[in-house]
Amino acid sequence: MEAIVINPPQLVQPRGYNHGFKITGAATLLFLGGQVGWDQDGRLVGEDDVVAQFDKALQNILAVVKAAGGEPESIVKLNLYVTDKEAYLAAQKELGLVYRRHMGKHFPTMTLVEVKSLYEPGAKVEIEGLAVL
Repeated sequence: MEAIVINPPQLVQPRGYNHGFKITGAATLLFLGGQVGWDQDGRLVGEDDVVAQFDKALQNILAVVKAAGGEPESIVKLNLYVTDKEAYLAAQKELGLVYRRHMGKHFPTMTLVEVKSLYEPGAKVEIEGLAVL
């Protein structure tokens, strides 16, 4: 299996994500269900802290990937749902540090969507995705 980054020159140069991945050869897909900043006991971490919640949600995503035999580089798509886009944008520097601590310089395709609320009361961010193993 080979994952080839696709960033056509006629599109804006991506920063912190890629426009596409072309997967060739035999592969196994791992669909990553939405993760919020729950700890192992189902308690939400970082009550009003988008960075802490993002950190834990990303850790949870990676726990699923690793349990399936993958690595951060196996992730080809992340969808981020946030309840406050302005708070997310204001914390971009800290969020970037958290992201790179977990994902290194691997940037899958990404979508960020602001939503009115998430299923978990108090959740500020939820992450779902797709990995290729």
